[in-house]
Amino acid sequence: MSLAQMLAQGDGVGRAVALLLVAMSVASWVTILWKTWLLRGGTRSVLRSIAAFWQAPTLDEAGVRVQAFDRTRFVGPAVEALRRLAADPVRIDGAARGMPSSLQDAGDRTQHLTRLLRDALHAALRRLQAGQILLATVGATAPFVGLLGTVWGIHGALAVIAGSAGAAGASGGFTIDKVAGPVGEALVMTALGLAVAIPAVLAYNVFGRVIGRIEAELEGFAHDLLGVFGHDPRPAPDELPSSRIVPV
Repeated sequence: MSLAQMLAQGDGVGRAVALLLVAMSVASWVTILWKTWLLRGGTRSVLRSIAAFWQAPTLDEAGVRVQAFDRTRFVGPAVEALRRLAADPVRIDGAARGMPSSLQDAGDRTQHLTRLLRDALHAALRRLQAGQILLATVGATAPFVGLLGTVWGIHGALAVIAGSAGAAGASGGFTIDKVAGPVGEALVMTALGLAVAIPAVLAYNVFGRVIGRIEAELEGFAHDLLGVFGHDPRPAPDELPSSRIVPV
């Protein structure tokens, strides 16, 4: 039985369950395609952007190189935060001496850079995690939605059988085609629920591993930035230290 036949022959509950499964499938596949594009390009751009940053001779040049490679904007916010901090050392020094202009500026240079990098990292992680809850929800609930359609279809089949058996004396019995529709609807609901859930679960697990790798790269980069730039009281805004910076 095709989906169109099932919608035509089913009752209101059966149609609602089928349409819900179709909507869940469309939403999950749109998310899968979007995240495949995002993560495949994100992994490559993160690695290239980090390498380009450490190979740059100046901080401004590093920002230009990162902007050229970081098409998914996972690394750029952290570099921009570092450049803002380096461009305004007076405000940070004043905050360190107990004269912050606001609570946001309170603390020394290391604490201020930590907050900026944390905010940039959290923004990147929110983008990376987008859609994961949808995939997890679809993968966990679609089989049960399909099971609901199966149970309802069997209930309809039993109702048809009971009605036909009651009228058997007058009509000479009932034929299998009277119950084929509800039973077929029940079986299609089961298969449809599994077909919706399996891709969502597989994509959730694969994306989770890729997100973990990107997250590790970003956390390592933020840690290196904090170690190199966090303890210098007044760095030159446009130049890195004379020796080439290589993260430990």
